[in-house]
Amino acid sequence: MDSKKLAKLACDALAEKKAGDVKVIDIKNISVIADYFVLASGDNQNQLQAMREAVDETLYKAGVSVKQVEGNANSTWILMDYGDIVVHIFSEEDRSFYDLERIWRDGIIIDAAEL
Repeated sequence: MDSKKLAKLACDALAEKKAGDVKVIDIKNISVIADYFVLASGDNQNQLQAMREAVDETLYKAGVSVKQVEGNANSTWILMDYGDIVVHIFSEEDRSFYDLERIWRDGIIIDAAEL
């Protein structure tokens, strides 16, 4: 499965858990880290964990296993590395603080609905 389809699956899983401000940053032409970053915000730690579990389950069913996860049940930023895509799940406060959209502004920001 190509990386764009994986990003779409991740976005759909996040949407099912009412994730806020889901965006995708296409970084394939500016970095070797991944092809896409998927960013989403949640209101509380329970929602962040539900979002994490939904993404992991959806991509696992598609035949893709997570390579690395940073963050735990108490984290307000969870990073899930699937190789070609990296999913970032944030609290609103952490998302504003780290501002990945600004840091990776050379990438192309894609609205999740456009995938």
